[in-house]
Amino acid sequence: MRQKNKTKRRSPKTVLRLPDLDHSKSSVLQTLGSVASQKTYAFAIDDFISWYCSEPRLAFGRTVVLRYRYYLEARHLAPATINLRLAAVRRLAYEASDNGLLSPDLAAGIRRVKGAKRLGMRIGNWLTPTQGKELLGMPDRDSVKGKRNYAMLAVLLGCGLRRAELTRLTVNHLQQRDNHWAIIDLFGKGGHVRTVPVPDWVKVAMDSWLAVACIQTGVIFRCVSRTGHVWGSRLSEKAVWWVVREYAKLAGIEHLAPHDLRRTCARLCHSAGGELEQIQFLLGHRSVETTERYLGSRQRLVQAVNDHIGIEPEACHDAPFDSVQE
Repeated sequence: MRQKNKTKRRSPKTVLRLPDLDHSKSSVLQTLGSVASQKTYAFAIDDFISWYCSEPRLAFGRTVVLRYRYYLEARHLAPATINLRLAAVRRLAYEASDNGLLSPDLAAGIRRVKGAKRLGMRIGNWLTPTQGKELLGMPDRDSVKGKRNYAMLAVLLGCGLRRAELTRLTVNHLQQRDNHWAIIDLFGKGGHVRTVPVPDWVKVAMDSWLAVACIQTGVIFRCVSRTGHVWGSRLSEKAVWWVVREYAKLAGIEHLAPHDLRRTCARLCHSAGGELEQIQFLLGHRSVETTERYLGSRQRLVQAVNDHIGIEPEACHDAPFDSVQE
């Protein structure tokens, strides 16, 4: 009797070697559409691979990921950072399991590893209307670079764009809808597409920059040399960060980041009577809870609940805070 040729199926592994980890990492990065997400996950996965390969080679399962979480907590990393690293490891396990490199049972165990607990909520940084005007008054609007920087600050404060969205903004994005200028079909974080209204004063600032830079097509914000020559195809996100920091320092505002201007736009819109749903559309948030965090709606610092509780010294009722400190 002839014996049937039986093809042996390769059973999934429990211990992953470096080539398997690199292959799974490549699969993870290919599933991410955002360049920023690819960089973040690549860094997180490389950190895990470096730790995993330095430890005694155990089965890539729940126990190992728990040990990795304890290792991250011992480094006193923020809970958000730890949870991001664990999310990258879970995704690495999913891809390894889908590619037949890891046992599905081990991948399911890794999925059950809980992240670090967040106690409380971090509060962001906002500018008051007075501080916003002071910041906008810092650039020298008679120079080419000053016109560009003023237009950049105007878009960040008036439209609430992210740094990446600002650097990818093109002339074709600016169109009129319902007799109002707007940024049409803006691709934001996570591939979300939205339309952003452009206030008249922001449009005037952008037109002034486009005119002096002789830009009619392509990316709006570009590099400017010391002699005022416009060059390059686009501005880097790091350059936007330095522009905001430079003018914040001149205005006497400490620890100001470009994303704080996005928060400021949201809060000023809310203070002006803007609806929460419309602010959510403006910023392109998937969840309204994210918009609430930007607004700081859950904790009010102006006229806070503990400002006047009946036990204050009499001097606090008559004198301003600065004079009491003196």
